[in-house]
Amino acid sequence: MPALATWALAWALCLLLGGLGAPPWLAAAAAAAAGLGCGLQASTRLRALVVAAGFPASLLATGAAVALPAWAWLLPLALLWLLYPRNAWRDAPLFPTPAHALDALPAKVLLPDDARVLDAGCGLGHGLRALHRAYPRACIDGVEWSWPLALLARASCRFATVRRGDMWARSWSGYQLVYLFQRPESMPRALAKAHAEMADGSWLASLEFEAQGAWPQAVLHCADGRKLWLYRLPLRAAPPSSGAGASR
Repeated sequence: MPALATWALAWALCLLLGGLGAPPWLAAAAAAAAGLGCGLQASTRLRALVVAAGFPASLLATGAAVALPAWAWLLPLALLWLLYPRNAWRDAPLFPTPAHALDALPAKVLLPDDARVLDAGCGLGHGLRALHRAYPRACIDGVEWSWPLALLARASCRFATVRRGDMWARSWSGYQLVYLFQRPESMPRALAKAHAEMADGSWLASLEFEAQGAWPQAVLHCADGRKLWLYRLPLRAAPPSSGAGASR
């Protein structure tokens, strides 16, 4: 239903702009951008792709795309470049945190009311909202390299302080909890940064992806089957003969 509603919205916007005399490329670009914006709200990457690709695919199927100039097909690429600038390619694409993924976190990680919490790579703010749900009295910060995503997160998460910047260049010192939803290749770098900058007793939380080589203090199971890996500073090395989460 969200996909159908998005496709209908995109087509309605395209037809409306065309009826108002807008050039076909502008009407199609605006409709595609609206579809992409709705797709970014989806809970999984597959759903996001289905929602965002519906309008362009149907535009091609109708044959209406022949009215577009050749350069118009570069607009989605330009939009993608804005959302994912080159410096962010080494990190994860947009992984929205499920709304209830962090609900069990306070049972394992006790934080004072004024604790400082960071969502490193906050995207559109899904993780910020999940953290605020878990710790409503905490001081929550977010950092995001993509400036369109940072602006959208800042607008939708008034309770948090969102800055546009490099999550790897920003210091993690002073935070009692740093939350990540990255990718497996990013975890060794995250462990090294946490070890170098975070104080003893603080926490590193990673949704879905384990930090190989470190022993988790706890592993929580989310409602959708994902695992939330919790590492407390100082980090403990995992036994060489077994995986870090094998017994949990």
